[in-house]
Amino acid sequence: MSRHVVVTGASSGIGAACAQAFAAQGDRLSLGARRVNRLPDVVEGAFCHALDVTDASSVEQFVAAAIAKHGPIDVLVNNAGLARGTEKIAEGTGEAWREMIETNVLGLLEVTRRVLPNMTANGGGHVVVIGSIAGHKAYVGGGVYCASKRALQPICEAMRMETLGQNVRVTSVDPGMVDTEFSIVRFHGDEDKAKQVYKGVRPLVANDVADCVLFAANRPAHVNLDTILVMPTDQASPQMVHRAE
Repeated sequence: MSRHVVVTGASSGIGAACAQAFAAQGDRLSLGARRVNRLPDVVEGAFCHALDVTDASSVEQFVAAAIAKHGPIDVLVNNAGLARGTEKIAEGTGEAWREMIETNVLGLLEVTRRVLPNMTANGGGHVVVIGSIAGHKAYVGGGVYCASKRALQPICEAMRMETLGQNVRVTSVDPGMVDTEFSIVRFHGDEDKAKQVYKGVRPLVANDVADCVLFAANRPAHVNLDTILVMPTDQASPQMVHRAE
């Protein structure tokens, strides 16, 4: 039986890969992103709607439209998120910090708080959060981004407690280096600087992360994978990366 799967930040990268993975097995997709013009090319026939997770009215409209189109939500993939800049704490202006926290933390909460009641009212569901290795280990120039991803861990733990007995599963998929538009966004469109991040390394690709999401979502209903930490073989921590000469 096909499920109604909602994916945020679905216009590229991990979000697009997750959408395609679920669609390939026959699930019904509702896709949201700021770059809504890209969405029809992600999955043919998917329901596409503009979504800015930092705008409460945009979130409300997106969730309502998705439910109106495909009915109760079975799986929510909270993928929308970003890193911006590499400011050290003493050098930051705060603008990038606010953008990361509003998107990665508050944005996820705005979406999830509107989807969870729909799930519990309809017998359960699965909330998947795309976290990061950055939520487990900090690094220089990434303190606030790491904090925004660390915050997702207690949010997921609380959701598990608050929905206990209501057939809701919560999974955090936390990848290391993934070759997507992530670094281009972080470096404000500087593609040369972004390429240096992956130089000499075979990083993960978006489909590797989507495989983990799909695996968790396809477990039997009584099985919940709390956290999946996945990294390239060439990476041991945010700072420790093997690079070929």
